[in-house]
Amino acid sequence: MGFDREALREAVKTHGKVVRVVIAGIKGSSPREVGASMLVWKDEQSGTIGGGTLEYQAAEAARRQSKPSRLSQHALGPDLGQCCGGAVSLLSEIYDSASLTHIEGTVVARPVTQECEKDDPLDTQVQPMAVKRVLARSRAQGVAPEPQLIEGWMIEPIHEPTRNIWIWGAGHVGRSLVDVLSPLPDLAITWVDTGPERFPSSIPSGVTAVPAAKPAELVRHAPPEAEHLVLTYSHNLDLELCNRLLLHDFRFAGLIGSATKWARFRSRLAALGHLPARIGRITCPIGDPDLGKHPQMIAVGVAAQLLRPARQNELKKDLSA
Repeated sequence: MGFDREALREAVKTHGKVVRVVIAGIKGSSPREVGASMLVWKDEQSGTIGGGTLEYQAAEAARRQSKPSRLSQHALGPDLGQCCGGAVSLLSEIYDSASLTHIEGTVVARPVTQECEKDDPLDTQVQPMAVKRVLARSRAQGVAPEPQLIEGWMIEPIHEPTRNIWIWGAGHVGRSLVDVLSPLPDLAITWVDTGPERFPSSIPSGVTAVPAAKPAELVRHAPPEAEHLVLTYSHNLDLELCNRLLLHDFRFAGLIGSATKWARFRSRLAALGHLPARIGRITCPIGDPDLGKHPQMIAVGVAAQLLRPARQNELKKDLSA
């Protein structure tokens, strides 16, 4: 997890004043990890710190909050009616368009004491030596620090998606896939179809919709580590996308369809000059056929295939190769 600057900017742009509530520390068990956060505004909220009474009370307190920064302690036992048995520290910070100007760089380190005033720029606060050591070690190693609270300062890396997902097709299954995958913080989704009318009127945050009369021409712009899901309305377009992907490069490519469709595609891709081993890099069918053919069920199966632990291990091996 990290500090999702873009989601916060979008929330502030849409709703004005927004309170970001983040788990700053944990003792014992907790429904979420340090760094888990939610955004709260007048009538709604997004994200989650674990649900239940803790989240409800934290959201209500955020809506009443007047101080720019507030650190609070919560025991997750009988008092809250939760069975985790641990305790959490919550940092609640008010953001608006002015305070967002201080959020820059790759790591956000700021004081969280009650006395921190809104008009006191973050860069005028004296960083404790322990904070400086964490930041220096992070820079030297090129590794983002873990979210943590140190001597009254909260340190969080700026969140950056770690996986590029390209979804080809905005039909029923494509829309269902975007609904399932778009809330996940580590995914940057590029969504391609033949025209703007193919997309819904509202595109989720973190999803880039790209209408293109000739979608296959965009394959060359995809990064080689991207993961592709091909599920357009046209078998001919699906075939051309597979052909272009094999000529390009990718970390994963999945094609929606039956075993019969894939047998035909393998034959046609071979006729286009692709070797069997290369063709075998495309996964077809995708998802879990046992779940059925309802678009949401297909989307759930495909998402599970992308996210299952074995798949994550494969990606880690690819990255270390």
